[in-house]
Amino acid sequence: MSTAPIAQAGATRSYYAPRGGHPDQTAVMTDRAIFTDAYAVIPRGVMRDIVTSQFPFWEGTRAWILARPLSGFAETFSQYIMEVMPGGGSDTPELDSGAEAVLFVVDGEVSLTMDGQIHVMRPGGFAFIPHTIPYTVRNAGREPATFHWIRKAYERVDGLDLPEAFVINEVDITPTVMPDTGGRWATTQFVDPTDMRHDMHVTIVTFEPGGLIPFAETHVMEHGLYVLEGKGVYRLNADWVEVEAGDFIWLRSFCPQACYAGGPGRFRYLLYKDMNRHPRLGVPGAFTR
Repeated sequence: MSTAPIAQAGATRSYYAPRGGHPDQTAVMTDRAIFTDAYAVIPRGVMRDIVTSQFPFWEGTRAWILARPLSGFAETFSQYIMEVMPGGGSDTPELDSGAEAVLFVVDGEVSLTMDGQIHVMRPGGFAFIPHTIPYTVRNAGREPATFHWIRKAYERVDGLDLPEAFVINEVDITPTVMPDTGGRWATTQFVDPTDMRHDMHVTIVTFEPGGLIPFAETHVMEHGLYVLEGKGVYRLNADWVEVEAGDFIWLRSFCPQACYAGGPGRFRYLLYKDMNRHPRLGVPGAFTR
């Protein structure tokens, strides 16, 4: 018997947001953090106050940096969790003129201004911002706001137009159900995967309990993976690792990967991958511009 297609447009969503804090002196220091040459796991329990960062020209804001370009670590992107207090934010958020961005809101209310137009983004809100468009980000509400900020140096190709900015909410998108899965595995796609203007995709992957990736994916795309909801078990290289909402995983290119949803609820994650470009010859880890 097949289950119904999962995560229809307009359905209720749940998103995990860290709260920081600091454990007391009786806490056991052992946690699930793992760092290897092929993958890393940053569990939610290590996202504490003392590991946050601050950025120039941001007010009332702190960030958990989950990934950054680094030898033996992420090569194509950076990813932050931004926590912005009421009235906080930035009129000059991006200092790198070549950086495109994705914002994904998990808590609170964010006011994004581009080309003079104000977009009020609430949980599930997704924005793609090309490197050519200045923007501002402010907390538009009365409570702290939390969003993911994914940045990548855009790799332009002669003969292709630049991608356009857009803002949408995932509740307005019907997920694409993977074939031969009985409706247990689906992907919410914010960008058409055949649109060659885009050199990265950020999607949301949803598994019903018991759903799984039934083979060890081994491919060129680098991943940043943040668990939004639920729990699951991930195959990372030769290891099986249990993860839950609030955990972050980095996967190097060609790191074997698979997973299954542990239940009792859905297992959902925000997924970054670099796409649609030739590898640049002679430059390890780089793609053509």
